[in-house]
Amino acid sequence: MKKIGTLNQPLSSVISGLGHLDTIVVADAGLPIPAETQRIDLALTKDVPGFIETVRVILEEVQVERAIVSEELLTKSPHVYQQLQELLSEIPIDTIPHIEFKQRTGSACAVVRTGEFTPYANVILVSGVVF
Repeated sequence: MKKIGTLNQPLSSVISGLGHLDTIVVADAGLPIPAETQRIDLALTKDVPGFIETVRVILEEVQVERAIVSEELLTKSPHVYQQLQELLSEIPIDTIPHIEFKQRTGSACAVVRTGEFTPYANVILVSGVVF
């Protein structure tokens, strides 16, 4: 049995397979996920697990060089954007329109669906390198 890191097998597998510039999306409960994109559904009930706690766990294992969020997050759920900024600290965060964000999820290695019920609580994490 694995004793550290991400215990969810599909999520652990995706994380270990990420290469430079690959993307993984952490999504709220309502983000549409394209049929061709791997869905890792962690949602149990409303807000469980939460968006920020899921991002925090993923960041323990993934080298992220930048992040992308919807422009709408800044105005509709600014408290989540502030928490994300604090969590990502020195990692640049780009903003794009939500319609474009949804289109980009189709090229992600996976979309991790959380139980988050906060509007626009979604992020695309762009994998970096550790050397």
